[in-house]
Amino acid sequence: MEQETGAPYGEAQQVLAPPAKAAIFLVLTVRTGSEPEVGDLLADLSGLVRAVGFRYPEDGLSCVAGIGAGLWGRLYDAPLPAELHGFREIAGATHTAIATPGDLFFHLRATRLDLCFELARQIVLRLEGRADVVDEVQAFRYFDERDMLGFVDGTENPTGRAAAAAVTIGAEDPAYAGGSYVVVQKYLHDLTAWEKLPVEEQERVIGRRKLSDIEIPDDQKASNSHLALNVIEDADGNQLQILRDNLAFGRIGEGEFGTYFIGYAATPAVIEQMLENMFIGKPPGNHDRILDFSTPVTGCLFFVPTAGFLDDQPPLPAAMAAEATDDSDDSGDSGDSGDSGDSSPTEDSSPGSLAPGDGSLGIGSLRTVRRPTP
Repeated sequence: MEQETGAPYGEAQQVLAPPAKAAIFLVLTVRTGSEPEVGDLLADLSGLVRAVGFRYPEDGLSCVAGIGAGLWGRLYDAPLPAELHGFREIAGATHTAIATPGDLFFHLRATRLDLCFELARQIVLRLEGRADVVDEVQAFRYFDERDMLGFVDGTENPTGRAAAAAVTIGAEDPAYAGGSYVVVQKYLHDLTAWEKLPVEEQERVIGRRKLSDIEIPDDQKASNSHLALNVIEDADGNQLQILRDNLAFGRIGEGEFGTYFIGYAATPAVIEQMLENMFIGKPPGNHDRILDFSTPVTGCLFFVPTAGFLDDQPPLPAAMAAEATDDSDDSGDSGDSGDSGDSSPTEDSSPGSLAPGDGSLGIGSLRTVRRPTP
C-alpha cells in the first residue's frame, strides 16, 4: 500500500477539495453492536460517492469521513491516532466551547445541494437502526464567501503545498501518515444585537474591513478582535495554519442564523489553542468579542484517515469479531428451510451510545468479518 507520499494507507481523502457552494454536515453516534456494519459502510463510501455523483461529474460531489475517539477502539484492533481524543470543553469566565457527542462525521460538498442531499440519504439509509444522526446542517455559500455577520470567511486559508502541509499528518505519527484531524462547531449568531453595532465597531470585533476584506493594521487592531486571537505562532514566530471550510446556514422561520465552523489540521493542538485564546482570552479574561454575538452549540473532534485506510481497514477488536462471526454462523443454522435465523436484537433500549455496555441497541453483523490489514 505504500505510495510516494510515504503514507502507509496511500491517498488522502478529499480534504483539499475546492470550497463548495453547498454542503451537508452530518454527525452520528453509533449503537453498540453495530460496529461491523459501520466499518462496511466506510469501506463502501467511495463507491456511494461515485454512484450518486456520476450523473453530474462536473458538480464535484465529495465526502470526507471522520471517526471519533469514542468509536475507534470499538471499531478497530489498532492504536488510536496519536492526537485523537474527545473534544475538550473550554470554559472561560464568560463563554464556553461545549463538547457534544459524535462518533462519525461526514462532510459532503458539491456545487449543488441535491447531490449532497442524496448522498446523505444513502449514508443514513445504510446505517438505519445502527447509528443515529445527532446533528445535521445543510449549508450554503453566502454571496462572496461571507458569513452571516457579513464578513468574508476563510481569507487566511493556505493554498497549494502550504495547505497540504497544514492538514496532513507526517512522520510524527507514521502509522497514520496522510490523515488529518477535523474540529467542527456549530455557531448561532444573534443578528439582532450584531446589526445594532455600527460597521466600524463590527470591524473592530472582526479585525478586518467589512467591504474590502482588508486586515486592520496590527497597531490599530483591537487585542480582543477575532483575527488577533486566531493567529497562532510557534516558538520561532512562524504562523501555524489550518484549513477552514466554513459555510453559512439558517432557518428564517426559526430565527436561526449561523456559521458551521470546520477546521482541518495536521494536529488538533493548533485549533485548540485558537479556541483557548477565544474563550479564555489572551491574556485570560480578554475573550474574543465575536463570542458576545456567536454561541457554539456543538463541539466535536474527529480523525480523518486516508482513503486507502477506509478501503482496507484494520480488523475488528477480537471480542467484536468473535461476536460478529457467531452471529453470521447462527444465521445459517436452519439448514435448507430457507430461514435466515434470528438476527434481531434481544433488547430495545436507548440509542446513541458513545461507549459499549450501556444497554443500547445491539445488532450483530450478517456480513463477513473484515480481514486484518496486510
